[in-house]
Amino acid sequence: MVRTSFALSACAALLIAACAPPDAMPQPDDGRSLFVANCAVCHGNAAKGDGPMARAMAKAPKDLTLISVRHGDKFPRAKIMSTIDGYAHSKTMTGPGMPEFGALLEGDLIPYDSGDGRMTPTPRKLVALAEYLESIQVSR
Repeated sequence: MVRTSFALSACAALLIAACAPPDAMPQPDDGRSLFVANCAVCHGNAAKGDGPMARAMAKAPKDLTLISVRHGDKFPRAKIMSTIDGYAHSKTMTGPGMPEFGALLEGDLIPYDSGDGRMTPTPRKLVALAEYLESIQVSR
């Protein structure tokens, strides 16, 4: 009985996911799993810059919960997008540091406004990660 109930629940979850529109905006929880898999090793599970690799780095990872505070209480979506995908730092890094996630974040595209008022086709995973980071911002 328990197995049947579990199987039905799993099937229902898959059906619900399959019914979501392909251009539906990712939610912060979608980005949380990407963060844990790709960023927490340096930035820590709470995004405070205290992951297991943080001490071994020449330049400590930033506390990602303070992004908005460092930018006048505004979350700089375009800057965050270019940092995550590697564009902003690919030519400025002189040693090991923030890796490029451009290849990792390939996949289906969704329309996303990064702050310039234009809907731009953007990888879904990149948007999910940015949505998560925006959701964990602390205020002054």
